[in-house]
Amino acid sequence: MIRRLGIDIGTSNIRFFVPGKGILIDEPCVVALNVKEKAVAVGNEAKAMLGRTPEAIFASNPLSDGVIASYKTTKQMLEIYLGKLMGRLRLFKPDIIVNCPVGATSTEKKAILDAVESAGAKRVYLIKSPLAAAIGAGIDISSSSGNMIIDVGGGKTEVAVIALSDIVSFSSVRYGSLKMDAAIIDFIKKKRNLIIGPQSAEAVKIKIGSAIGQKKDNKMEISGSNTISGLPESIMIHTNEIASALKPVLNEIILAVKQVLQRTPPELSSDVMDKGIVISGGGASLENFDELLTKVTGVPCQLVDEPALSTIKGIGLAVEHFNDFIESLTWRNK
Repeated sequence: MIRRLGIDIGTSNIRFFVPGKGILIDEPCVVALNVKEKAVAVGNEAKAMLGRTPEAIFASNPLSDGVIASYKTTKQMLEIYLGKLMGRLRLFKPDIIVNCPVGATSTEKKAILDAVESAGAKRVYLIKSPLAAAIGAGIDISSSSGNMIIDVGGGKTEVAVIALSDIVSFSSVRYGSLKMDAAIIDFIKKKRNLIIGPQSAEAVKIKIGSAIGQKKDNKMEISGSNTISGLPESIMIHTNEIASALKPVLNEIILAVKQVLQRTPPELSSDVMDKGIVISGGGASLENFDELLTKVTGVPCQLVDEPALSTIKGIGLAVEHFNDFIESLTWRNK
């Protein structure tokens, strides 16, 4: 019987944490729907269908830029996963802690609360994503001393300064790892006359991508459709080309970081200078991303271990030590 669990629901991935068992589900946030908009597959199975489905089935991302884009699809996805974890017949509904963007509007928060509750939760608690990521990164958020975190997700990047279990200053921009993939697709199409898909762009970013141009220029072969002839073609793409492609997206993230540093009270700014900036989120795994941020801000930046899992780890700690983190949670009074 699961009385309480945690969910990290993001644009790119969805993860579930169960006390005593850890992270039991970590899959792409993708749902395959039929013509009646009924979910027929979720996660890895649904992602494999992207760009390959017949007209009767289409794959959909229920979240966009970190918030729910399709309430109905999100609810179905959550019902399927909760069914896998808890079975169809449940004696008890669990309390669920789920993350939400720090800049989410009241309407966006309500959509998350409603979707999780209607999918089978007894009570839903919200935790701001940067707080969860900070907890997962091992930061003592209850301290009066300031800590700064940059959480680079799939749909957005959130930058926050944390003290006394809450967020003092923040910035949230709709630029994350998915925008990086889109930038690579656009660059290769314009500069190399080749059309590639999102999964190919992601593979390029992971294998040879870099936030900074390199003297040792790695390369990789990619295949796609020639924009002129329409025929299949393979080309070699280089690390420095990918660095150029990613520059506009990274500049938006850098601007958000600078804005937060400028808005942070002097005492907390001093703390951030002493401790450095912590970087988390799957998008932060880009090669030399921490080096770039250190260079442009003048503040030491360090990437956490397993950056993609920071948020769900933090949610997991909040689930297991609920009373210790109650000040950082919000919920709906009934």
